[in-house]
Amino acid sequence: MTKGVKVKRSNRLTAEGVRQKAEGQKNVEGSRGREVEKTAARAARSSHPASPYQKKKTAGKPRDEITAFINRSVKTKPKGENARPPHADEEHTPSTYRLFFALRVPTEIANRLAEVQRKLKGNWRAVNPGQMHITLTYLPAVPPEKIEDLKRLGTRLMQDLPPMRVKLRGTGYFPNEGSPRVWFVKVEAEGLTELAEQLRAGAQELGVQTEDLPFKAHITLARKKGPAPRVPPLILDHLEWTATGGTLYRSILRKTGPIYEPQSTFRFRGEPPLSPAATSPPMKGERNKNKEDETQPEMQDTKEQST
Repeated sequence: MTKGVKVKRSNRLTAEGVRQKAEGQKNVEGSRGREVEKTAARAARSSHPASPYQKKKTAGKPRDEITAFINRSVKTKPKGENARPPHADEEHTPSTYRLFFALRVPTEIANRLAEVQRKLKGNWRAVNPGQMHITLTYLPAVPPEKIEDLKRLGTRLMQDLPPMRVKLRGTGYFPNEGSPRVWFVKVEAEGLTELAEQLRAGAQELGVQTEDLPFKAHITLARKKGPAPRVPPLILDHLEWTATGGTLYRSILRKTGPIYEPQSTFRFRGEPPLSPAATSPPMKGERNKNKEDETQPEMQDTKEQST
């Protein structure tokens, strides 16, 4: 009897242990499920929600392992990537430069043209009066090692030129047909076209790329950035000045417009041409008068000798 009781009790204990073990297993699985739910909730709150693959792999694992797994599987930006890279504030050194030879517009004339710019309406962007110029030759891609050669070219072609009398004419548009992009005023000066052609040919001999457009002397007044009405034609032939030299500029593009930095200046050191009055022959009456003035002292000397 005693053995039977013990056997029944042992069986009862064994059954109880199995039941407790099953309940414990359920609790473990429940805790694992809750852990997975918490992990998924944290991932959902972040910018990278947990994927089904991550949920499967993290089931039943400790929190530290889950966090480490998510950090390995989610492609996040490395720390500090949004920060500016080293030397970002330093000026970028381009492989080529945008340069051009030009005549600078003096301040007095530029201020008068600034008054004309007030007629602009709409999306016209007026050129800064301090940067107005007459482009002689545009060089869109100059290697840095060619800049000194261009300076010597400018000196050679301009040092013997006399000062140029520059005269303004009427305003115009480019292109003239359709929707224009540029508003300008025409310019005339003796020897200006020849100088521009010589500068272009000299730059090409140096292996420097030049603009293909034919030379047309002008001063850009404004550039159009959107719909804008035209300004009626204006005549500005009352404005003129004497140009005493040229400049080699570097063009730097900015969002607010290009900036022009002088690289070298070249003086016109030639003698100005003689005026027509100085080169024209004397009139007939003036020629006879000059002869009388020349013979009069000789007559006086003859009288003195005779006395």
